[in-house]
Amino acid sequence: MKNKEYNSIYILSITLVATLGGLLFGYDTAVISGAEKGLEGFFLRATDFEYNKFLHGITSSSALIGCVIGGFVSGFFAQRLGRRNSLRFASVLFFLSALGSYYPEFLFFEKNVPTGNLLIAFNLYRILGGIGVGLASAIVPMYIAEIAPSKIRGTLVSCNQFAIIFGMLVVYFVNYMILGDHKNPFIDKVTEVYTVPDQWTVLTGWRYMFVSEAYVAALFGFLLFLVPKTPRYLVMIRQEEKALSILSKINGKEIAKQILSDIKETVHEKSEKLFTYGVTVIVIGIFLSVFQQAIGINAVLYYAPRIFESAGAEGGGMLQTVIMGIVNIAFTVVAIFTVDRFGRKPLLIIGSIGMAAGAFAVAVCDSIGLQGIVPVMSIIVYAAFFMMSWGPICWVLISEIFPNTIRGQAVAIAVAFQWIFNFIVSSTFPSLYDFSPMIAYGLYGIMCILAFVFVWKWVPETKGKTLEDMNKLWARR
Repeated sequence: MKNKEYNSIYILSITLVATLGGLLFGYDTAVISGAEKGLEGFFLRATDFEYNKFLHGITSSSALIGCVIGGFVSGFFAQRLGRRNSLRFASVLFFLSALGSYYPEFLFFEKNVPTGNLLIAFNLYRILGGIGVGLASAIVPMYIAEIAPSKIRGTLVSCNQFAIIFGMLVVYFVNYMILGDHKNPFIDKVTEVYTVPDQWTVLTGWRYMFVSEAYVAALFGFLLFLVPKTPRYLVMIRQEEKALSILSKINGKEIAKQILSDIKETVHEKSEKLFTYGVTVIVIGIFLSVFQQAIGINAVLYYAPRIFESAGAEGGGMLQTVIMGIVNIAFTVVAIFTVDRFGRKPLLIIGSIGMAAGAFAVAVCDSIGLQGIVPVMSIIVYAAFFMMSWGPICWVLISEIFPNTIRGQAVAIAVAFQWIFNFIVSSTFPSLYDFSPMIAYGLYGIMCILAFVFVWKWVPETKGKTLEDMNKLWARR
């Protein structure tokens, strides 16, 4: 390729820094998968309240409350602080949450003495990190999109989804290494007695898992001082010379001048009322988000070690979780390289069917008491089909399906519903799974079938269409 129109090394460097926010997104939401058993054992020792499955579900999912808050306020922060400074703020939240979750007794409580007030403090620290996740989930793609040249924007923004899944894989591996030869608490299937074979896991292990995030958060915050503000934001705050300087580094001086001119013409975008194009497009966007969570994937991601151990995994649930993380990475790459070739709808349909097969297989295995390789592989198949379909493709569709003039409002609503249903599914899973794994996975399998019907009947194919085509598409409906 002759005379590239952009500085690849500079762009790649900026993108790698930004996607650390996506990595922290995945890290923060999945760290609970390794820590939740030790955490449960810790708070079961409390004498001033009863720590039941409902409270454990809320505690394991409390970060998602922060995610909803962060998602709602992300637009305000991006507008007032700018994209880069908002990410700096998110990095501080990640860092403080990691330290607070590691030592929630700080200043006010006695160490290793679980109480109801300590549980509240712990959850507040987790919510703080969740706000960081909510901010990062909205602003990282925005930052990359506003920095990237148009010819490679899609590829670079897609790297954020890869970073999210990679962050989950990293924390699975970190949790596995921290646990080492120690044993998590478990319920004896014969005597149904709750057993704590290793006090280190209950008193210390989960703390190390949470604090491990602090190192990545600190690196992210530091590197953000080495990247620029986005040219679009600089034009918005009337710093056009700085915007031109950054655009020149990225694209060269001549092209930079033309891009700056285009930005100045479109910086004050036309806006229309939310339902200008009818209710259908908004409902479809919302249901894309709802189904991405209702099919149950985050219940698997957050509670993977517990699920694998219950399924009789050899080598321990933590090891199988690392293996699942590697498979998830591989299938996310499949989606990145096929979404523009095969289209959005076919991948979502294939993914829905594959997930349904995996979920129903797990349910059947539980109903007949089958353990070992079959239920373990069924769970991995279920997760793999999500990663090549609903995981990345849902974000792609939400970013492009809405008409330009209502995109900001509509995306905010869709993302808010995504985090709300993420919380609902994740917080109810422990009680539902404890009641009956067969019912839990049977329910998720049914949701996968409903998701298939929804995509087949209602979701339009956006492959090959420009963002401007969306206005025409929904105006005709």
